[in-house]
Amino acid sequence: MSGNDSSAPPPIRSVVRKADVWVSAAVVALDQVTKGMVLAALPVHGSVTIVPGLVDLTHVQNTGAAFGLLNTAEFPFKTTILAVVAALALMGIAMYSARLAPHQKIARAALALVLGGAVGNLIDRLRYGYVVDFVDVYWREHHFWAFNVADAAISVGVVLMMLDMLFQGRNVPETL
Repeated sequence: MSGNDSSAPPPIRSVVRKADVWVSAAVVALDQVTKGMVLAALPVHGSVTIVPGLVDLTHVQNTGAAFGLLNTAEFPFKTTILAVVAALALMGIAMYSARLAPHQKIARAALALVLGGAVGNLIDRLRYGYVVDFVDVYWREHHFWAFNVADAAISVGVVLMMLDMLFQGRNVPETL
């Protein structure tokens, strides 16, 4: 069989990388669609109760970093600096992800979620100068920071990475 046989299955590394890209792309798409719906339906600080006493959809503009960090801080080129930091982090995540072996499924999935979430939020920052957040979780007077699909994907990805590191080497197949 020649090396140019188009009927041969693609190498596993190629299939795995395509799956990573699809996961990241799905996160970006879902994130941007939901943010578009919020932008179309709710004015800034407008709110709709989803689960009374627990969850509202509230349109918030986050000019800071994760969890509202630096949201109230004002300094020259804030949006540009945050966008550059996000872009550098994206490059680092992408480079690290490319070095993972195909059998490192949890780490690959985690990084695909983080990458998709980071791209979704970077799109907002470049497009609007802020990130559109809208999921408002609270209990009585205690509010968690408003977040979005991208933030949720990043958070789930980070938890998966921590679990992968914690259980690294246990019951992990050497090859597919």
